[in-house]
Amino acid sequence: MRAGLLRAARVVLLGGPFALAFFSGGYFDEARAWAGLAAWLLVAVGVLASRDPWPRGRGSWLSLASLALLGAWTLFSIAWAPIAGGAYHAGQLVVLYAGGLLAAAVLLRSPGALSAVEPALAGGALVVIGYGLSGRLLPGLVHLSHSISAEGRLEQPLTYWNAIGELAALGFILAARVGGDSRRPRYLRALAAAACVPLGLGLYLSFSRGALFAWAAGLLALIVATRSAETLRTGALAVGVSALVALAASPLNGFTSLAGSPGTRETQGAIMLAVLAAGMTAAALVQWRLARAPPRSPLALPRWAPQIALAAICAGLALAIAAGAKETSSRPLSAGASRYVTLESNRYDYWRVAMRAFADEPLRGVGAGGWAVWWLRYRTIPEFAQDAHSLPLQTLAELGLIGLGLLLGFAAGIALTATSAHRASPQLAAGPIAGVVVYAAHAPLDWDWQMPAVTLVAIVLAGALLALAPASRPANVAAER
Repeated sequence: MRAGLLRAARVVLLGGPFALAFFSGGYFDEARAWAGLAAWLLVAVGVLASRDPWPRGRGSWLSLASLALLGAWTLFSIAWAPIAGGAYHAGQLVVLYAGGLLAAAVLLRSPGALSAVEPALAGGALVVIGYGLSGRLLPGLVHLSHSISAEGRLEQPLTYWNAIGELAALGFILAARVGGDSRRPRYLRALAAAACVPLGLGLYLSFSRGALFAWAAGLLALIVATRSAETLRTGALAVGVSALVALAASPLNGFTSLAGSPGTRETQGAIMLAVLAAGMTAAALVQWRLARAPPRSPLALPRWAPQIALAAICAGLALAIAAGAKETSSRPLSAGASRYVTLESNRYDYWRVAMRAFADEPLRGVGAGGWAVWWLRYRTIPEFAQDAHSLPLQTLAELGLIGLGLLLGFAAGIALTATSAHRASPQLAAGPIAGVVVYAAHAPLDWDWQMPAVTLVAIVLAGALLALAPASRPANVAAER
């Protein structure tokens, strides 16, 4: 009975974010409220059914305590927020993430559960991205909604193209990890390599520069965390085949941007369906052959490779932000693949307003949800926006230095736990670490925090790291497999 409850709870935990994806990513209040209730029910099941449920290590408790305090501070800001309802819903979101993190830390303690995390989350991302692609591959049979603001970019079912891009990046990195893991069955490694191709195509069709950067950061983190020649070969295979498929799609405007007549879109969709099937088949066959070879020696990376990779990611992010700030957003932003050759964005306008709000209330912030009010007051472009498109800057504007400190405490706890988890079990920790890096590299550039279907994937991966953290005393988890 106990083992059955734990298995069912793990299925809900790993599948929940992708079910939420089909409700506009959980962006709206009702779906978010149900998700929060489910998360805390999973916590209750895990605590009651597990023999040793509680997280271990100082990093684990630092991350959990910081997130809980961030939720409390967010709700407390109702006292001065310009819109009390906005502050309440922002606090509700943090409560959801705290429940998801604790549920993952409690439920993913066994080796069997931990080994299922990467393929389950990669498979869920594939389902969501595949659904979005189906409206382009089979436009005569599958009819999906398309917003005018998307300008043809892949957006369904999350309804936001940058979130789709990040989810595709997360799925790609996790699938590449599964494909490069010599402990996995050959058939699973071949399927994972094949899955990278539609995930890569989904990333391309989102035309999200931030998601592309986060994907590159995650791939770098994955190679450094595994130090595995198999991971490097699988990553190179997945990148190469995905790039060829994207290259084939690039001249087909009916497929990439939904331009032209229905007949044109149907013809180009059929062409791309054949190209995609061929690419997936080729990736699977090559990976099947590669998986036959015995594992190679670890890559001879320098001792300071993790620090070098972190510095490279931070430098790349800083350089992109600094260069993009020189471009003007006075004219309409470019659409389609042309977005990849410019750093132009309205985000700099959002960020300037966030810093103005912070200057007004540096300690406590203007209240959760208050950035939208400041935007209406001080915007310089006639654009509607609800979020500052940057988690740290929005936190600084709305919750002040106190809120930012709590957010950094949460991030520091995850980083400490990731380090200890990697020391304890590099094979199990590598995929979650790379996935968390994808999210961390993208969160400063967009409103990921307000999209639970994406953030919960990162939260589950962070919870897996908490579950992996070494205990001060041996934990008996064999009975929970």
